[in-house]
Amino acid sequence: MDAKRIAAEKATAYIDHEMVVGLGTGSTAYWAIQKIGENVKRGLRIQAVATSIQSENLAKALGIPMLSMSMVDSIDLTIDGADEVDEAWNLIKGGGGALLREKIVASTSKNLFIVVDERKLVKKLGAFPLPVEIVTFAHEITQNKLRALGCIPVLRMKEQHPYLTDNGNYIVDCDFGSIDHPEELHQIINMIPGVVDNGLFIKMAAKVIVGYQDGTVIEM
Repeated sequence: MDAKRIAAEKATAYIDHEMVVGLGTGSTAYWAIQKIGENVKRGLRIQAVATSIQSENLAKALGIPMLSMSMVDSIDLTIDGADEVDEAWNLIKGGGGALLREKIVASTSKNLFIVVDERKLVKKLGAFPLPVEIVTFAHEITQNKLRALGCIPVLRMKEQHPYLTDNGNYIVDCDFGSIDHPEELHQIINMIPGVVDNGLFIKMAAKVIVGYQDGTVIEM
């Protein structure tokens, strides 16, 4: 069985009746949403919010009762993936293009469970280019200011056009090679005018669930 799938399904065991559940975005979150849909069909009573239009559409198709974020004061548990997880559980997220909504949902959650396969565990963040969501206005200037921080910034493209997030913004993937001080970098990037937010999630994870190719799962 796929390592992401077994880890994602393990995380869904923590969902109980009457919870408000946050649904992540990406290949790992896909399996969690599928399992939650199965459990709802078996009688699990929950409501959910999604971190992307893609995840919301999938959840609705599976019969999961959905809420908008404007209807929610807090979320009991969010299950989401990550592109990298370091030894302090700092994360890089945003490979799937939903980092802003993922961060809003995560910040509203009592518990954020991160589900990954073993390849996503790193000693130091940065091998995966850091996604930064920026406004479209004067995006070249914002990109140059990101470059001045010592990274190689690449505007994300889709079908020969700039990729647009669900919020109508661009994403710049910033290759730092290695990030020595993620908390400091997070703050510096978010001070740049034109930056909406970045994919560094600092000390937000309550639990990391890791799936391995041999079928084992370790909870951290």
